Amino acid sequence: MSDGEQAKPRRRRGRRRGRRAAGPPDTAKAQHNNNSPVPEKTADGRPAERKNPVPDGRPKPHKPRNGRRPDRLRTVHETSAGGLVIDGIDGPKDSQVAALIGRIDRRGRMLWSLPKGHIELGETAEQTAIREVAEETGIQGSVLAALGSIDYWFVTEGRRVHKTVHHYLMRFLGGELSDEDVEVSEVAWVPLRELPSRLAYADERKLAEVADELIDKLHNDGPSALPPLPQSSPRRRAQTHSHARNRRTGDTGPPKPRTNGCGQGP
Repeated sequence: MSDGEQAKPRRRRGRRRGRRAAGPPDTAKAQHNNNSPVPEKTADGRPAERKNPVPDGRPKPHKPRNGRRPDRLRTVHETSAGGLVIDGIDGPKDSQVAALIGRIDRRGRMLWSLPKGHIELGETAEQTAIREVAEETGIQGSVLAALGSIDYWFVTEGRRVHKTVHHYLMRFLGGELSDEDVEVSEVAWVPLRELPSRLAYADERKLAEVADELIDKLHNDGPSALPPLPQSSPRRRAQTHSHARNRRTGDTGPPKPRTNGCGQGP
């Protein structure tokens, strides 16, 4: 560098592009910091009209949140027992009949199923099956073997119910069919071969197939060929019942007292 030349001052560049030089506070920035809308300008320098302006430059108010959670259904567990009672179980299959109960649903259809009901305090599942068969059909039966268990869910009376039903193969001992139970619309003896088409619920139709196999074992090998009954202890705690009572047409008096319920579904 010659003596006649002077050093040119170096320009300091900002670290970020678009950095503004120090100076008086920008009006738009001040307005923005004060929560006021920043006016946009058109090509000729006039303020542009803003879309969806916020009144008074204030943020939109948030909708108040409701801290309450939606009501949740209380889940309860219920246990029932019932049976498939066969008349003529020791004779030929063509002459064997089973006792079924019929209930009319909300659509007016007759739905046929196996008699069943809640296990009461102090009862075993087998004792409940015998009692429920007698109450809902009017006949007496004895337990021969277990058919299996069915469990399902339904909602009633503001509760979500998980229900388990234990079913048994039973021998007819005596009595006459009766539909005096307030929860039963009809009762009938149905030929064993018609059970797949008469039973309304698929799970109970499968139980009828199991019963058919057990009857074959009984005929071929005797009662000792039937599987032993599963261990069942008396119920120690009372359970909440989901009643589904049906009043008959013409009933004017109070409903008959009943200590057990059958609930909904199969």
